[in-house]
Amino acid sequence: MVLGASEGTGAAIVRSVARDPGLDIFGAHRGNHPEAAALLERDVARAGRRVVLRGGDAGTAEGARLGVEALLDVAGPGSVRLFVHSLASASMGRLAAGSGPRVAPRQVEKTFDVMAHSFLYWTQALVEKGLLAPSARLLGLTNSLDDSLVGGLGLIAAAKGALEAYVRTLALELGPLGHRVNLLKFPTVITPAVRKVYGEAALDRIVATHLKMIPAGRMCTVEEVARFVTVLAGDAGEWFNGATIDYSGGLTLGLADLLLDPGRS
Repeated sequence: MVLGASEGTGAAIVRSVARDPGLDIFGAHRGNHPEAAALLERDVARAGRRVVLRGGDAGTAEGARLGVEALLDVAGPGSVRLFVHSLASASMGRLAAGSGPRVAPRQVEKTFDVMAHSFLYWTQALVEKGLLAPSARLLGLTNSLDDSLVGGLGLIAAAKGALEAYVRTLALELGPLGHRVNLLKFPTVITPAVRKVYGEAALDRIVATHLKMIPAGRMCTVEEVARFVTVLAGDAGEWFNGATIDYSGGLTLGLADLLLDPGRS
């Protein structure tokens, strides 16, 4: 089961796990990209797997309840081997003082609901309805730059901090039941959503800055992130639990180096 499945990282993960380890797919998305969703359905079908994509708001407690009920109807108890939370809808801006717009209470609530609380709501609903398969893997996603507080990311960093706290606590609670709960931290990847938020001009600057920070000298791709998720879904990922897994390619090391030597090119 993948939340935020129609485009970007979520869609790449769907395609990857449909091939390896070969999972049927239940995906939730907002319904804003029907063409992308239709293409995803075709790709999963070509991999020989069943796919059900459900439109709607997955970022609320009610959305989680309704989504899990729909999943129960199509898949039945004990059917979720992998749950990936790839929802992203957040506000940027200053928290209290400084230049630029200040985030409003409704933006705070929406950001925390989508980026953090919904992971908890879906997990609660999955457990309540008995939908988790033996040794199920539950995975949240976060970005390496969320800790940096650059570019008005304070609210997003706060929400991702809450998500990390949920992951650790749920790992303790669900571990004795055989399940594993983790958080995957990866660098910025270029997705349609990123292009829409920043625009092409700003995106060029973002890419140029990342190329200075990442030791490999290139951007990570959604396909690389998705392939690593297949590792976490398999037997090799059994001993990860309650972990924030750094898949940044050394980006944070490069960030520190750039701050020490801002003239480095």
